[in-house]
Amino acid sequence: MGMIRVVCGVIFNEGRILLCRRKPEKSLGGYWEFPGGKIEVGETEEESLYRELQEELGIKVEIERYFMSVVHNYDTFTIELIAYVCTTEQSSCILTDHDQYEWVNKSELLNWKLAPADIPIANELCSMSM
Repeated sequence: MGMIRVVCGVIFNEGRILLCRRKPEKSLGGYWEFPGGKIEVGETEEESLYRELQEELGIKVEIERYFMSVVHNYDTFTIELIAYVCTTEQSSCILTDHDQYEWVNKSELLNWKLAPADIPIANELCSMSM
């Protein structure tokens, strides 16, 4: 079972955080996640995140800092999810890889059906005063 390295953005806009729902036909369909994607060969984590967010959501972000990493074992693969805190001025997204998005208050993050690898990130966010 190989390790898949994925980068995601904890994207803030006016104090709320962006969550995106995976399309039903995708792996983990119907689960909500912090958006991002796989790191391609030759890319830095930041380059990958910036590219993925433009491709999948049509948004540009300011990547502020590394936040945390999570290693999670799913049934058929293992993921290393690398999270960065980002900001954006854009409040609307053009979805290509998800079927819905919501801007969520930090205090409500754990009320969403989050992908298992995303839950530790949400827990850490909820425990912090930001």
